[in-house]
Amino acid sequence: LVSPSGNLRTMNTVTDDDRTWGALAHLAALSGLLIPFGSMLGPLLVWRTRGQRTAFVGDQALEALNFNISVALALVACLILVWLFVGILLTSVLVIYWIVMTVVATLKAGEGHSYRYPITLRLIK
Repeated sequence: LVSPSGNLRTMNTVTDDDRTWGALAHLAALSGLLIPFGSMLGPLLVWRTRGQRTAFVGDQALEALNFNISVALALVACLILVWLFVGILLTSVLVIYWIVMTVVATLKAGEGHSYRYPITLRLIK
């Protein structure tokens, strides 16, 4: 990219609006606490409505969607393990991990940093 002064810009700028929508893409996942499948629907809605406008918002919404799909798959595995009595503990740990990582990602995206969740299956590209 070339700035108006003719200098080459090596860093993409992230606007305040981009940071807000990037953070909302992650934060929308917490709607899963109130709405069934809300943890996936929230980021999906942001991705479909705002993700085409800027690369940052699209990237963060897609990352949030993939993370929440991964968590949903892990939750299914934990619920199956309830029969072995380990599932209750694993489910508790997973829910705490999900909330903490969602808050961390929201804060990072709000600062304009592209966040990558650890241990995430990137099923949608």
